[in-house]
Amino acid sequence: MKVNANTMRPGHVLEHNGKLWVITKTAIVQPGKGGAFIQLEMKDVRTGTKSIERFRTQETVERARLDEHEMTFLFAEGDSYTFMDKETYEQTAIPGEIVGDQKVFLQDGMEVTVQSFEGSPLGVEIPGKVTLQIVEADPVVKGQTASSSYKPAKLENGVSILVPPHIDTGTRVVVDTQTGEYVERAKD
Repeated sequence: MKVNANTMRPGHVLEHNGKLWVITKTAIVQPGKGGAFIQLEMKDVRTGTKSIERFRTQETVERARLDEHEMTFLFAEGDSYTFMDKETYEQTAIPGEIVGDQKVFLQDGMEVTVQSFEGSPLGVEIPGKVTLQIVEADPVVKGQTASSSYKPAKLENGVSILVPPHIDTGTRVVVDTQTGEYVERAKD
């Protein structure tokens, strides 16, 4: 199906130059002169070859039709991530490179969508936001203005993010899984 290039996200699969490509990173670039474009870092599904392509934001690309299965994340062992199909209860181990950079946000029992082509998994789509606890936060420096200052903090999964000064250790926060940025304080 044809979709706008600027709607592509990591984990999506597109047909380009007669091959299937999994998108690993996206970036919208706005040069000083000319129109904006989207830069897609992609990996060939069959050979593993990487490529970077640029498309105008209005340009359409061919998104591959994939089988999608609702699955539950069970556990990680080394660089292998095990998911269970919600309908058949069949377990599938997926390599970390297919899960992508978002694997740091996987939580036990998390509902995800696994995309596959001809039976082999190509990508894992996790929820856009997750709630995690701050395990370490720097103290507030007196005199900083709250509007522009953020301080470093470490999440329970080991990821470091920037949070507003009023967030302390033990606070639960919502994090965007695409960007890895603080969104808001969790409502408990």
